[in-house]
Amino acid sequence: MDGQELSENKNKPIVRIGDTVHRPVSWWTPAVHSLLKYLEDVDFKYSPRVLGFDEQGREILSFIAGESGKEGWSKIISDDGLRRFAKLLRGYHDVISGFKPLDDSEWAYAKGAPKTGEIMCHGDFGPWNVVWQGDEPVGIVDWDFVLPAKPEYDILYGLEYSVPFRDDKTSLTDHHFPEVPDRKHRIEIFLGAYGAESIENVAGRVAQLQRTVGAHEEYLAKRGLQPQADWVAHGDLERIENWAQWTEANKHLFE
Repeated sequence: MDGQELSENKNKPIVRIGDTVHRPVSWWTPAVHSLLKYLEDVDFKYSPRVLGFDEQGREILSFIAGESGKEGWSKIISDDGLRRFAKLLRGYHDVISGFKPLDDSEWAYAKGAPKTGEIMCHGDFGPWNVVWQGDEPVGIVDWDFVLPAKPEYDILYGLEYSVPFRDDKTSLTDHHFPEVPDRKHRIEIFLGAYGAESIENVAGRVAQLQRTVGAHEEYLAKRGLQPQADWVAHGDLERIENWAQWTEANKHLFE
């Protein structure tokens, strides 16, 4: 019997059964499993463990208890929460730098191993994919979109949603900030906690990343993946481009 449903995608639901999570598989599953098994071998405590497959062919992963999804947003509003968020990303990047996937590995958007200067980025490092217990992050979930890229990919992605690179109204209503955030301050906090130097033209680079993420979404949609196919059909690529243009037009808020 299936237990608690954890996803909103009714075509391919993700369900929790006891202390396990059962998820649909795709072409990238073998490569992602090799990455997760590496993280287990090096005792990275923030990733789920691969436990095999069920009778329906779904992957079985260990369940990480705590608050995530919508609840994750509130955890990064404070400076301390933002620092923990950034340090978690740095901890993952430090560990994964030693991972050498097979040259024929197939990821969601790419094939092969990282090139010089690249690592296997998480690819979807947003507040919703971090599990918290109280004020402490205890896990990172949803590893479907890992990809070989420079660490900056994850950094810019994390900045987009935690700074956030959104207008005042969206920051207050959708991101639940109690007041308009000091975006420059939050960039400094994140980069300082991660241990990165300031990023030149950070708004331009975030805008470029936004368009890259849009291209990834379009690629998955063309391969018939849900919910990306529905998102694209309902105008999500236009929404992403609008955000990228807003980022470029408001660089004074970030630099």
